[in-house]
Amino acid sequence: MAITHVPISPLPPERFRDLLGERYEEVAAAVDRAGEVLGGRAVWHLNSTAHGGGVAELLQSLLAYARGAGVDARWSVINGDADFFAITKRIHNRLHGWPGDGGELGDAERAHYEETLEANARELAPTVRAGDLVFCHDPQTAGLVSPMLGVGATVLWRCHVGMDLPNDIARGAWDFLRPYVQPADAYVFSRREFVWAGLDPEHVWIVPPSIDAFSPKNQDLTPEAVTAILGVIGLSSPDDATPAYRRVDGSPGRVDRRAVIDQQAPLPGDVNAVVQVSRWDALKDPIGVLRGFVGHGPDSAHLVLAGPAVEAVSDDPEGAAVLTEVRKRWAALPAPARERVHLACLPMDDISENAAMVNAIQRRAQVVVQKSLAEGFGLTVAEAMWKARPVIASRRGAIQDMITDGQTGVLLDDPEDLEAFGRACTELLGDPDRAARIGAAARQRITERFLGSRHLVQYLRLIEGMPSIRG
Repeated sequence: MAITHVPISPLPPERFRDLLGERYEEVAAAVDRAGEVLGGRAVWHLNSTAHGGGVAELLQSLLAYARGAGVDARWSVINGDADFFAITKRIHNRLHGWPGDGGELGDAERAHYEETLEANARELAPTVRAGDLVFCHDPQTAGLVSPMLGVGATVLWRCHVGMDLPNDIARGAWDFLRPYVQPADAYVFSRREFVWAGLDPEHVWIVPPSIDAFSPKNQDLTPEAVTAILGVIGLSSPDDATPAYRRVDGSPGRVDRRAVIDQQAPLPGDVNAVVQVSRWDALKDPIGVLRGFVGHGPDSAHLVLAGPAVEAVSDDPEGAAVLTEVRKRWAALPAPARERVHLACLPMDDISENAAMVNAIQRRAQVVVQKSLAEGFGLTVAEAMWKARPVIASRRGAIQDMITDGQTGVLLDDPEDLEAFGRACTELLGDPDRAARIGAAARQRITERFLGSRHLVQYLRLIEGMPSIRG
């Protein structure tokens, strides 16, 4: 058992000044207060993986800007065995109202969950000091709330997942986690509808997630760079241009690694592309996207399903099984349909390089989709909207906070209606002017409400409002 302490290099919040204009003054004021408010305290974020998935992505940029704002921000990743992550994935699925693997959450699972987190707590305890602040993220770390309170820290539990209308399955997951979560000093949710019954509303904060406009995943790329990156990873034909991007610190980067691609031939440069980028997770419904596109979508467009190399995502034991099933479905397609579908597993050896790959794939798209059966926030939706791509996504979770149907995107009321999904793809691709209008409005929406500068300000206000900080 070994905690991983993730290195954080500071980024200056001032880089948002030109992007935000007058609105940057709010960021500057929060930064000025940060040093005074926190004086000598460390702010810890604990989660279950350093790469793969939205939480890790959020922390990579948010904590870098916090460091740049003078905050002693720290990031530690807990460890556990395969049984622990099977249990926490089960809880994750049930928080979405879905039974997942159908396994138990009984006494044996509770005992193993507690034993694993007790070992992590023993390793953390010598370095977390009284007066520090500790953010515990999602089900994997809920069992660390009480141990961190025990060393004198202020502890906040951050939940990134949930459902608007909870069912008995979700409430059962609440019941499992509530004894660990309830003692926290504050509970942070992505949207009001996700807040559990039985938690003190006075201690609830709502903080929507955000994206970093300057990260390798979201920075501007020239069309030549997009083509070159896709050529290097193997999704399209090789190109002589340089597959260049900028790393998080602004230094030059280059995409060198090849992805694992299942395809009959490279993606042609002159065809429309519909893209979904997400973890290989049943709740992201890649099989439904495949079936809806092939069975009901546009005849001439191509589909790209992209996700991380499954062996690199340690806290998601179901990823390999989902990917295997997607590959089986792809291989069973008739040859003409199989030629129009591309599966890409992107290497995670270099997180910045992986982000540049995702950036290029989304920018190659004429339409980006996120047909999730359940969703917490949906960072890939925000990322595509920032790139002014029209997005077709499920009316689930915080996706509906970003997308106004028909204006900043297209919402699917029933993500399992494959005919409606395919029709939405066909209609958007058939009306480029409408797609462009939606894309432009989408970027404006993200600029106004879902950039990391807003997230940073909210977290600093949350910290400042804690009684232990106010003194």
